Amino acid sequence: MIRATIVSIRVLLVMTVLTGVLYPLTVTVIARLVFPDRAEGSLIREGGAVLGSDAIGQSFSRPEYFWGRLSATSRMPYDASASSGTNYGPLHPDLKKAAEGRIAALKTHPVPDGAIPADLVTASASGLDPHISPAAAEYQVRRVASARGISEEAVREVVRLHSSGRFLGILGEPRVHVLRLNLALDRMKSER
Repeated sequence: MIRATIVSIRVLLVMTVLTGVLYPLTVTVIARLVFPDRAEGSLIREGGAVLGSDAIGQSFSRPEYFWGRLSATSRMPYDASASSGTNYGPLHPDLKKAAEGRIAALKTHPVPDGAIPADLVTASASGLDPHISPAAAEYQVRRVASARGISEEAVREVVRLHSSGRFLGILGEPRVHVLRLNLALDRMKSER
């Protein structure tokens, strides 16, 4: 029995070193060599300052900025350590309440006629989505242009420049990266 205990302890120590130290260290080194930007969190930097992540949305509520999808994270909006969807069904009262709150906020500013795109009033599955649909961006052009005192055409051009199509032309949906779009609009303002 003592011999079996000693063998068990040795196996535990070897496996702890292999799976708890060597494997994570190897994966980290490979990730930093092959994908250095992603291994560091896909950070967006400007002038040495970290402004956000390419993979995680941010909360924008001022009228001169494009607004992203609602965040469903539990502690605070866009909290990557608490990524989760709401898992509310389409008839859940809290889902309706969140959507109605966003609709009311959207309608306090100049808006186009027509239906509000669904991605402006619902959260993504992770609650962290940094993108909106081109339709959601178009819906906000009038508000952003009015708040910034620039033409709608100029704002549309910045949206077009920060839009992405389907991956390989077939996968996913066309999208607009909200943080990158807002940063481009801020740069445009400082250049005037």
